[in-house]
Amino acid sequence: MSKGKNKHTDENLQEVEHALTSTEQFFEKNQKIITYIFGVGVIIAIAFLAFHRYYKIPREKKAQSQMFVAEEYFQKDSFNLALNGDGNYPGFLDILDEYGSTKSGHLARYYTGIAYLHLGQYEQAIEYLNDFSTDDPLLGPIAKGATGDAYAELGNNDKAVSRYMDAANMNDNDFSTPIYLMKAGNLYETMGKYDDALKVYKTIKEKYPESNEGRQIDKYIARVKILAKK
Repeated sequence: MSKGKNKHTDENLQEVEHALTSTEQFFEKNQKIITYIFGVGVIIAIAFLAFHRYYKIPREKKAQSQMFVAEEYFQKDSFNLALNGDGNYPGFLDILDEYGSTKSGHLARYYTGIAYLHLGQYEQAIEYLNDFSTDDPLLGPIAKGATGDAYAELGNNDKAVSRYMDAANMNDNDFSTPIYLMKAGNLYETMGKYDDALKVYKTIKEKYPESNEGRQIDKYIARVKILAKK
């Protein structure tokens, strides 16, 4: 038995030695190519780090500082100045042109869409809001709901109610969800879709009774039940 084991062990060692020899031969044969590939990988890594540190981060900081005044105008409801600047400081449109690829530039799309919505330029509002995306649990529903407002103003009720429902379902919470469910329910009523309106109102009553909308939802439910029987 010991001889058999020794023979088996010797065979395993020979296989390992053969594999190591083959590997060494491979590296010797392809040394230049391997060195070249490794060198290219190092250069790419260095270039990426340099791009991030010396170009991307500085541009992000500059975009933030440039957008500060536009945000102040936006908070004051001076939407034209927020969009176009005041001659001394850029507006959101200028920031989009210059820094559109930065995080601040992307946020400028949201501000631009909301500003156009307040100015009654609904198609422009939809364009910029549709181009905006975020993982923020509050900002995401607000942007989607604002798109619904723009569609409603244009008379496109089907798209408007769809956006309101999207906004309600984006982040289930007691603040934004009942707001957009209520908007959807009201619009369903306007469209004569009373069953859909009733379903939405009942959802508010059952799931968000402590919200502002939930505390007054009974009158909406009663009204839509009457309308549904006419």
